[in-house]
Amino acid sequence: MPHIAERNAGEPLVTFKSLSKSFGGHRALKNIDLTLNKGEVHCLAGANGCGKSTLIKTLCGVYIPDAGSEIVIDDKSWSRLSPDKARELGIQVIYQDLSLFPNLTVAENIAFEENLKGYFGWHRKARLKALALKIIRELNFTLDPDARVQHLPIAQRQQVAICRALVADARLVIMDEPTASLTRTEVNQLLRTVNYLRDKNITVVFVSHRLDEVKEISDRITVIRDGEIIGTWAASLLTPSRITELMTGRTIVHQKKLPNSVEGKVVLELNKLSRKGQFEDISLKLHQGEVLGLCGLLGSGRTELALSLFGITHPDSGEIYLEGKKVTIKDNTEAARLGIAYVSEDRLTLGAVLPQSVSDNMVLSILNRLKTPWHVIDEKRQATLVQEWIQDLDIKVANPDNPLSTLSGGNQQKVVLAKWILTRPKVLILDAPTVGVDIGAKDSIYQLIHRLSGVGISVLLITDEAPEAYYNCDRIFHMQRGKIINELLPADYTEQQLAEVING
Repeated sequence: MPHIAERNAGEPLVTFKSLSKSFGGHRALKNIDLTLNKGEVHCLAGANGCGKSTLIKTLCGVYIPDAGSEIVIDDKSWSRLSPDKARELGIQVIYQDLSLFPNLTVAENIAFEENLKGYFGWHRKARLKALALKIIRELNFTLDPDARVQHLPIAQRQQVAICRALVADARLVIMDEPTASLTRTEVNQLLRTVNYLRDKNITVVFVSHRLDEVKEISDRITVIRDGEIIGTWAASLLTPSRITELMTGRTIVHQKKLPNSVEGKVVLELNKLSRKGQFEDISLKLHQGEVLGLCGLLGSGRTELALSLFGITHPDSGEIYLEGKKVTIKDNTEAARLGIAYVSEDRLTLGAVLPQSVSDNMVLSILNRLKTPWHVIDEKRQATLVQEWIQDLDIKVANPDNPLSTLSGGNQQKVVLAKWILTRPKVLILDAPTVGVDIGAKDSIYQLIHRLSGVGISVLLITDEAPEAYYNCDRIFHMQRGKIINELLPADYTEQQLAEVING
């Protein structure tokens, strides 16, 4: 029987009774019994693919539950909810992609439903702006209501999404991986906002793989594994390590990478590489088989440097040497030809084609190698290759011909990694490779990094997570405001000390 938290204070807002959801022959949710109370922060914890997203989408009307399922809201029972009915009942979801309109202003996004009511001209703009300003000030945000959303940093776009939910009279706000792309300062601000919502008696369902934040913000934590509830606990009764054990059914201890010699062959060398407004005078050497960390907060220039190395942008000055030869990287095709691969921090737009199959995504970068003499793809060879990598990386997929969008975040990331490993790169740039993946998938990716290093692939690991750098890097360059400010050796620090240096 699942564990139930002893402290279950508060009036119920939503109760699931025997909720199940099947896709074909696969049962994604199995007889879920769960209550969400008014004014509580309730975390859903579980590995990618455990059923968290299915539960959320069933509650907000995207999915229709199986027969016999029941959703009780305000003592009224529903066999299913439509998206319109869910919104009418005050259920708002802030997805990881935020689902905003980039070409509209902050005010137009916040008051979007008002925007549809047919007001015209100056009166419309004034009404939207007044409505937006009221909620912006209530939440103590510093948003310009006239700014275009496309020009805002991720933290402010998230604030716009929160404002929009409250304008719609939200009673329950679901936040899906809200801190994945935020700096520590921005995370703290978001957590203050969550506390404010709780004080207003708004229920918050918080989904995150960052277990320290889960522990910090939650009143109760429900752990889901393989579509079933393992239990619900008061957050004060669980430690992050215990949550991990409950999520995975096993104890996970990250293994520190064996140090690699930095005296060997230099594969990549940068000499005073600069791009105005992004990074300045970057000089470094990356050795064969080395994992070199680029650490720093968002905006430190680390991702911008990666984009220039992969030919998406271009440096204004400086030199790039690959295996001792000076190179000019015109575009990403040239970068790939030279042996540079790049796994973007944004796999949803730059790393993958979600509607396409898992198989097609995996071989996208090596199509020329799969062509027959008649210039058609050798489908048998493709199928064999894809199956080998599915097994090697333990990718959870029912059928390689299924759309990539049907996979969990961690398994999507493994497909993207396989795509670039298949190019046999000399240099593999990994930009925030474990953002939005669960603790089990994260450990698998760490082990993969160690394996790649062991066979001589040089890795440039970009991260703002000190544990990620600590367990995987031979050396670390710490970046601030576009410059390398110091070089760190993980062996000289404890994990906590390294975190203090990187985040200080």
